[in-house]
Amino acid sequence: MLILGNPEAKIHLIQMVDDHDLSFIEQETAYIRELTGGMDFCLKAFRVEDWNRDLSPWPAPAVFGKEDFKGRAAGTLTELLQLVPEREEGSADGADRRKIFLGGYSLAGLFALWAGSQTDAFDGIAAASPSVWFPGFTDYLKANPLKTDAVYLSLGDREERTRNPVMARVGDAIRETYDILQAAKVPCTLEWNQGNHFKEADLRTAKAYAWLMKR
Repeated sequence: MLILGNPEAKIHLIQMVDDHDLSFIEQETAYIRELTGGMDFCLKAFRVEDWNRDLSPWPAPAVFGKEDFKGRAAGTLTELLQLVPEREEGSADGADRRKIFLGGYSLAGLFALWAGSQTDAFDGIAAASPSVWFPGFTDYLKANPLKTDAVYLSLGDREERTRNPVMARVGDAIRETYDILQAAKVPCTLEWNQGNHFKEADLRTAKAYAWLMKR
């Protein structure tokens, strides 16, 4: 686990990462500070060795390459919950309460959304360009409401323009995810960014956290 920012801060940002994410995590942290006007926070980055295995909520065939999704997100979430601080009650208005936001990019964003349906441990979910094309996920969301206070969704405006038929569903899936959250009366927003899936992941993730922090 990599810790950035102030460990004593009242705002804790939790993010599942791989080596690529870690290469720009300091820049992401700087973006968060800039976007929030210098709000105090602690970012805890948890390295995940095998994303397809450890962040997928259930097994599914590979959609690129040959590596199938193993569906072991439940075990990952169990381990994560043992390491993150518990939510606090605080004062009546909640102003002095510690807040915990779970977020991530791509498959880590999907994991964050799924985790938000499994536990009420998180005050908000920051899902930047999440892999909501994952087979069966929107149907799952319809039957399993999120147990969190707010959700940020985003997608690049070119992400659905892909020849991969499964991943090409991402545009329709993110719109459907937003509609599902709206129908469930979960405070949420959907932001469209310029570019494909690989553009400015650090800035997109920072924008997701910043929106939650400033609510």
